[in-house]
Amino acid sequence: MLIKSIENLNPISAMIPFEVTGKVPADIDVRLNSRCIDLRRPVTAAIFKIQSTLANAFLESLTKKGFVHIKTPSIIAEASEGGADLFPIAYFEEKAYLAQSPQLYKQLAVIGGLEKVVIETPVFRAEKSNTVYHLTESNQMDIEMAFAGADEALEVLTSTFKDMIRAVIKENQAELKLLGVDLKVPEIKHVEYTEVIKALKKDGFEIEFGDDISRAHEPGIVKLYGDAVYIRKFPTALRAFYSMPCKDNPELTESYDFIYKGLEILSGAQRIHIPELLIEALKKKGMNPKNFEFYINSFRYGAPPHAGWSIGLERLTMKIVGANNIRECSMFPRDRKRLTP
Repeated sequence: MLIKSIENLNPISAMIPFEVTGKVPADIDVRLNSRCIDLRRPVTAAIFKIQSTLANAFLESLTKKGFVHIKTPSIIAEASEGGADLFPIAYFEEKAYLAQSPQLYKQLAVIGGLEKVVIETPVFRAEKSNTVYHLTESNQMDIEMAFAGADEALEVLTSTFKDMIRAVIKENQAELKLLGVDLKVPEIKHVEYTEVIKALKKDGFEIEFGDDISRAHEPGIVKLYGDAVYIRKFPTALRAFYSMPCKDNPELTESYDFIYKGLEILSGAQRIHIPELLIEALKKKGMNPKNFEFYINSFRYGAPPHAGWSIGLERLTMKIVGANNIRECSMFPRDRKRLTP
């Protein structure tokens, strides 16, 4: 090929803020301030190509399983999961918030007869955290399925998760090589919360029954159980109000977390589908059932047992690509101090 001429379509009129080949390191905040330039770095682009494969494979896998892709609102009137980590917004004359989760609405869709639904949506949490694992806006990949308990939901999760990993291995070999990642489809272990607490204590960790499993405990979980583990049956006090209590022990719930490579990337549970139990659970959490009348009343018309889960897309990407900061895996991240670009 012989070049006859070169035309510069848009001459550079400002100095590029950092060197894009990666040979000269640049601080993450400097790169995020000019994310459009940072995306020219092959390593940065590789992260988002892998993230694209994960998101596409998630929807493809579940669509093949008969799940219906739905959309839920990001503006809500009441906390969807309880707690105070909400962003209030001006909504005409009403009080409103940005949604923490699509939880209540995906349940309503299942109760309405769609039976199996899949969602990918932004969620917002006003967590005053400056760690490398938290964002105030992140993307969740959710399912909900009728006539199902924890076992059935986890079967779907296992199949879907492995489909996502296989898709990255198949489609992103160049990106994985560039990032120095040797990705394999994991075998996933199942353990109960009570067993995990005992094992962590025996291994020297300071933790008691009723304590939540925190970031400090997650390396111990990898040591004990490997890179991929479902932790099941958390105490009722630790879970959202809609988590179904276990029949044999109402102090525990039919709930589960997924710890992948030492980080919680997923939570889920079988849900309470009986109105009276929901009211009781709300009161125990110090929440006013009147604020959830639209939700509770939906169960009065007949609601099947149902279960679901939610994967954090950025957290999963972080562990797959080997990033040390979750902001690397959000194209335009939002945290306590960043609102631009």
